[in-house]
Amino acid sequence: TENETSDFAKEGWYTDALEYWSEAPATINGMLGGFGSVTNVEAKGSMEFMSEYVRGKKGARNILKVPPRIDTQYACDCGAGIGRVSKHFLLKVFNKVDLVEYTPKFIKHAEKVYLANERRNGRIGKFICLGLQEFEPEEEKYDLIWCQWVLGHLTDDDLVKFFQRCKKGLKPNGLIGVKDNVAKLGYCFDKDDSSVTRSDEIFKGLFQKAGLRLLKEATQHGMPDGLYEVKM
Repeated sequence: TENETSDFAKEGWYTDALEYWSEAPATINGMLGGFGSVTNVEAKGSMEFMSEYVRGKKGARNILKVPPRIDTQYACDCGAGIGRVSKHFLLKVFNKVDLVEYTPKFIKHAEKVYLANERRNGRIGKFICLGLQEFEPEEEKYDLIWCQWVLGHLTDDDLVKFFQRCKKGLKPNGLIGVKDNVAKLGYCFDKDDSSVTRSDEIFKGLFQKAGLRLLKEATQHGMPDGLYEVKM
């Protein structure tokens, strides 16, 4: 409803978010608000979640029952920060990754330090310093566009438009992956970093509005107590 989403309309929704993140340290702990220890468990969860699409499904006697849905040539890491998800998940699966990140100091750190070796080895395509509200993927470029802990910074309207642009950026059969906190009900706004945590129902409504079809969902297990549920 209009009242529920009125927080989106506040002046400087995007600039306030940029300001907030510009103060955060360019470290794994900085990316995860002090919960850097979850990196291994959540990266493993993402790999298991995507496995059937990149490796196919095997049946009895290890015989391939369902072939892979997508290639493992090119992925896009949206809201990449310093490249934590690229390093621990996407580059373990895909040959090449582009990173999209709004905060200049994070993308610079990814390029010069955190992913410097991967860049030298030709594993990184582009470091793109842009907010997702402005990012327009090249047409039919990616096997997977992965959006993790970032979509809460987009307003509902901008999120729908972003998904629609992502659809054009996918190869045939390509996928959009979303991994995010989920509220039990409605919207939970965080005024400090200009972000919103949406309920499962709201997310699914926005997928539908963007013309997307939900193929799979799962909960990320092994996260610390007291945090929002994390869904993929």
